[in-house]
Parts: sequence; structure tokens; C-alpha cells
Amino acid sequence: MDNSMQKYLDKAEVLIEALPYIQRFNRKVIVVKYGGSAMVDEELKEHVIQDVTLLKLVGFKPIIVHGGGKEISRWGGKVGMEPQFVNGLRVTDEATMELAEMVLSKVNKELVQLVEGLGVRAIGISGKDGRLLKVKKKLSGGEDIGFVGEVTEVNADILWDLLEKDFLPIVCPVGLDEKFYTYNINADDAACAIARAMHAEKLAFLTDIEGVYKDPKDPETLISELTVTEARGLMEDGYIGGGMLPKLNNCIDAIENGVSRVHILDGRIPHCLLLEIFTNKGIGTAILDDEGSRFCHEE
Repeated sequence: MDNSMQKYLDKAEVLIEALPYIQRFNRKVIVVKYGGSAMVDEELKEHVIQDVTLLKLVGFKPIIVHGGGKEISRWGGKVGMEPQFVNGLRVTDEATMELAEMVLSKVNKELVQLVEGLGVRAIGISGKDGRLLKVKKKLSGGEDIGFVGEVTEVNADILWDLLEKDFLPIVCPVGLDEKFYTYNINADDAACAIARAMHAEKLAFLTDIEGVYKDPKDPETLISELTVTEARGLMEDGYIGGGMLPKLNNCIDAIENGVSRVHILDGRIPHCLLLEIFTNKGIGTAILDDEGSRFCHEE
């Protein structure tokens, strides 16, 4: 057999390997939290949008929830606004909130444009629209960090309506409180709240790390799958710290509220979303409930 024929057979094998996953997740909701370097690097951005568009075209129901922290910091620097952080969270005063909403809206419509360019209908929606995301003021260790919101309610009907009309929703993490003040929402928190409200089959976090490590200094300790109990054990034993701690807590919260699987992926790897969802090995870290199995066709 010549090399060119083998190349095509290899492609066929990849498609066959993906078949059980396509069957399992057909018509299921998948929430993708999109952030980190994959939002800044134009080539990576294109790969992520291609991945999500492909998921849509093979029958999944993806929802993108995007961040924009790096872009907000970049534009803040342009206008001379120095970011302030308390316990790792950005302090958002009125001026910062105004800038953040403008930047996030710009990012939102750029993503819509990319999806539409691939032939899929997309709608960018703010958490303010139809009061999609209701919030209350979020404190950090008891300290006021300004207009930063904690999601209290998700109007899932809006997203279901868009999905049923064959749109791909792209959500900007901004919400309103009871007095209709605007609040910035951590994109991880917004994605987790939406995944819970939609009873999503999967929630995928695109990050700037390879996944969860038992020892962050040793790349050989990457954990490919974790049960909720194991994740809690790692946190209690002090293995998890820094920005991974709230992310892992979000993962556990999602699993305990009906999300079947949560994935922490390195968004710097081209097509990481497809590799995790459609291949037997996968990449990154999958978090599941104590009875769950990563390989859906083996359940």
C-alpha cells in the first residue's frame, strides 16, 4: 500500500474513533469557556472557532462564554488605567466597568463574525439582554471589589430559544443586579452558572495550563481524569493552589449540579477541544462524578 493511501486510511480511522462520541453527544449542550492566550493569538482563535463550529455542524449544541481580561488590561493601559487586584480578582470601579463592557462587547462581536464566516449562524448576547444573568455584588474575602457580580439566576429560556432556532449563542459575561446596575462577571463563574442552568453534558474551560497537576513543578504529574472526591482530596491535601483553586471548585460545583463532565484544557494547543472530545486518549484533565467514566462508549 502506498503512503498516500495510508494517509487517507489514517484519516478514516480518526473519523471512526470519533463516531461513539458524536453518537453520545448528539443534540447535547456543551458550554465552552473561552479565555486566555487562545483569545489573543489570532491563529489559536481561528482554531477554537473552527472546533466549536464543527461541534455545531455534527449535531452538538455548543454555547460559548468568553472572557476578555487580557484585552481589558491592554485597553486599560492604552487609556492610562492601572488595574488593581484584591485576592487575585480585578477591582472594578465605574470607569473600569465602562471600559470592560466596551471591550467585552467588541470581543463578543468579533467572535460572532468569525463563526458567521464559517457558515454557522451565531448571536452575541450580553448577560444584560433579557436579564440572562442576574447577579449580586461579589466580595473577595469580605472586601468590596466594586462592580464584580456573582450570578444568582440564569434565564435559560433565552439560550434554549436560540439553540432551538439553530443559533450558536456567544455570551458576554456582564449582568444586572436587582437595581439594574451593571456588573462584570468572572467568565469561569458565568460559564459554570450557564452550564448548571442548561444541564449541560459538558463544560470545557480553555486555559493557559495543560490541566491539573499533582505537582505543578513536575509535568509528568498531569492528571488525565479526576473524580469529584479525588479533586476534593487534592485541595484538602494542599496540592492545588493559586488560580486553579477557584477553577476546580467551579468544576466540582458544576458536576454536583447536573453537568456530566468538566474539562480543563490547554487552549494554546491547536484544536484542543476536538482532541479532548473526539479521541480515546484526550488531553488535559476531565473531572467527573464518582461513578463516571471518561470513555463514553465503554460505559
